Amino acid sequence: MDDLTLVRDHTIYSCVMGSRAFGLATEASDTDRRGVFVAPTPLFWRFEKPPTHVEGPRDEEFSWELERFCELALRANPNILECLHSPLVEQLTPVGEELLSLREAFLSRRAHVSFSRYAASQHGKLLADVRLYGAPRWKHAMHLLRLLRSCRDLLRTGRLTIEAGPDRERLLAVKRGELTWDEVDGWMTRLTEESDAALAATPLPEEPDRARVEDFLGRIRRASAH
Repeated sequence: MDDLTLVRDHTIYSCVMGSRAFGLATEASDTDRRGVFVAPTPLFWRFEKPPTHVEGPRDEEFSWELERFCELALRANPNILECLHSPLVEQLTPVGEELLSLREAFLSRRAHVSFSRYAASQHGKLLADVRLYGAPRWKHAMHLLRLLRSCRDLLRTGRLTIEAGPDRERLLAVKRGELTWDEVDGWMTRLTEESDAALAATPLPEEPDRARVEDFLGRIRRASAH
């Protein structure tokens, strides 16, 4: 069974991500698709294991095998957690529905560290662009601001919301380069500080519910084996 067949025949959940899911799309925006597939259990009984992820078959499409997806979600990987909260679901099987029902099981205070590290990495790239070219890549700056806003609100409420919400127009102004870098950088700093402050009173648990997720994965593997 080739990799693309796994995606075509065994996907349990697929959605649209990127600007379209965030409410920040323009006519020129790509359609970024993300998905989760379940490799049949007998494939793990071979020396050559099934892939942990697959690109394609469509442009801008990327899928994870269920176990890898859950592993990354338990680590509070920002891209994975946001994938679970896309408002634009394209494919959903009963197993996919059960995966989505575990959204809260993946959320924990680990998100503060994972989102912050990712944001710091992206901010460093923006600063390098400013030093080299005098300005950042404004689209990337817009997406970092949205991510920082999502992290702050997650820590405050215990719920992850990926849409731009009331900041949509200002974020799009950032993408168009209508704010100065100092204004944008200051906004990023405030969001970071607000996230740090929210951590002290966050309703999120210290750790994700690993046992609940592992039980789900084990049941899916056993069902596939039979």
